[in-house]
Amino acid sequence: MKEKVIKIISKIINSVVFVIIIGIVILGKTLLFYNQTIGEVELETILNTASFIVVLSAILCALPNKARVVGAIISDIVISILLFADHTYYIYARTTLSMAQITNLQYGEEITKAIPILLSPVHILYFVDFLMLIGLHYIKDIKIETLKKASKKTIIARSLSGIAGIILLVKICIPIAEKSSNSPYVKDIQIKEATIFGYHIFDIKSVFIKNNQTKYKDKEIMLKDYEELKLEYDTKYGQVQYDLGGTLKDKNIIIVQLESLQNFVINKKVNGKEITPNLNKFFEENIEFTNMYMQSYTTTADSEHSTLTSTYPVENGMAFSRYYTNTYDDLFKEFNANNYNTSYIHGNEAKFWNRGNVYKKLQVDNLILKEQLEEQEYINGFLSDETVYQQSVEKIAEFEQPFISFVVAASSHIPFELEGLQDRSKVNIDVGKYKNTFFGNYLEAANYADYAFGVFLEDLKQKGLYEDTAILVYGDHNGLNMYEENMLDFLKADAGLTDVDIKLNFANVLCGFKIPGVHNVKIDKPVSKLDIKPTLTYLCGIEDGFSLGANMFGSKDFVCLNNELIITDKYYYDEGWYDRANGENIDIDTVDEELKNTLNTYYENMKSELDISNSIVHNNLLSIENK
Repeated sequence: MKEKVIKIISKIINSVVFVIIIGIVILGKTLLFYNQTIGEVELETILNTASFIVVLSAILCALPNKARVVGAIISDIVISILLFADHTYYIYARTTLSMAQITNLQYGEEITKAIPILLSPVHILYFVDFLMLIGLHYIKDIKIETLKKASKKTIIARSLSGIAGIILLVKICIPIAEKSSNSPYVKDIQIKEATIFGYHIFDIKSVFIKNNQTKYKDKEIMLKDYEELKLEYDTKYGQVQYDLGGTLKDKNIIIVQLESLQNFVINKKVNGKEITPNLNKFFEENIEFTNMYMQSYTTTADSEHSTLTSTYPVENGMAFSRYYTNTYDDLFKEFNANNYNTSYIHGNEAKFWNRGNVYKKLQVDNLILKEQLEEQEYINGFLSDETVYQQSVEKIAEFEQPFISFVVAASSHIPFELEGLQDRSKVNIDVGKYKNTFFGNYLEAANYADYAFGVFLEDLKQKGLYEDTAILVYGDHNGLNMYEENMLDFLKADAGLTDVDIKLNFANVLCGFKIPGVHNVKIDKPVSKLDIKPTLTYLCGIEDGFSLGANMFGSKDFVCLNNELIITDKYYYDEGWYDRANGENIDIDTVDEELKNTLNTYYENMKSELDISNSIVHNNLLSIENK
């Protein structure tokens, strides 16, 4: 019986049936990937996916026996690793990997720290067949046959198989891959239309022809459309809700960017204690923006890019790592031109996210990184927030006034374990049942970040720099996965939290603003990082150059993310419109004409903003050379 089974297995392995089995397994893994990431897919996506696998199988079948078997196994291994990597990265960043990110490998520590947290039992299914293959390898009686000389019939069959594979590739698979270009900003749609394989094929091609896919190559044409868009915004949103123009003229400004702090922690308690007491008090006494949204789901570098340039980030971190030589009408440039002393302070090395090169290009008066700070306490490999804040105040106090200083904190960085914190009593909350969980660590990291921010404010007061200084503080990006189980438990998802609420929570970061003389204001309308530069120039009476954002105290009622998401005070767009009040999908073809026009206008404006911004970043259209 055993010999018979081994004989059958050997026959299967040494025939095209083995390739067919591997193809079916790969299809199953790919469908698993779709289910776990982009969700339900149309039959067309499944058929297109099967087309790619059929092409691969046809090409493998054209190979000699041993090469066919080895090729099938290697294909299975490579595709399994790719699907696993895409799935893991999707959990981390709500997007899939891109070839363009190969230049970001030097920053891989940021995600590798998170990998253990991102793993789940379902990931085993990408590799479960490997155990069978390994087992077969150790059965001595199973051999891969090497045919010394193929028969004429075999040669013809292989040739036909290879020709069929090439024809299918040209006629079916390449056109499928090209569908990725239909939705340049939304990878979920690209994958649904072109499959995960088509997406990656087109993505690799796009690395080399990216400039040709942007809408604008000519600066003058871009600026003409930009001016028309801004005129439309001025006409529609020109009225300010709070008339604060010029109130910060010649006053000092400090921008504080907090790592991974989402808005849901504000005014929340765990076991009876506030998670962020200092931030709560700061927001209550000053101005709180309850709907500040990030432009990109991942890096701190993207947040800084949006804040400083009022343009959208491109592929994860690429604005800093690849396009750092670009010219923008950036915040430092505009404030330098108006005799402000400018500074950037961060407790990490100049090479991390290429900040040394980025901020030299932006011509910051005082670039202060880890190399310029005293090494005292480290948390997660960065100088601790408290260390950075204390030394920042000492340096800021010596700057010529007026100054604008950008201070970046990092202690609440993933994986949120506060490794290196010397005095754990600075975390003064009891997270209870969440102790030693990813979410519990997050709450503790947020609590420490709040403690350090409180130290910063006290130090400013001690130096006489607090009362008459404007302070803007915000979170850079999300810290938790969109559907993090303990977070949803904490937010009581079973009490009516819709899927739209969950998605908005993911993109909603905390934001508060101290403007001397303005107290106890809460602003609920959507704002974004793009709005920071035009808001600061408005408040300081400085003429703003190119900005896609708007004054945060104005009446513009929508913001966008760089993957075609739109957030308004009432509606949310994510491959379709949703009502924020109840999370229900809106059928745009059945609503009244006025609402239909309103929603379509939001969408067209979003597309215009992304087309303009993407062209600027990829083609450096704001440089003097581009006339």
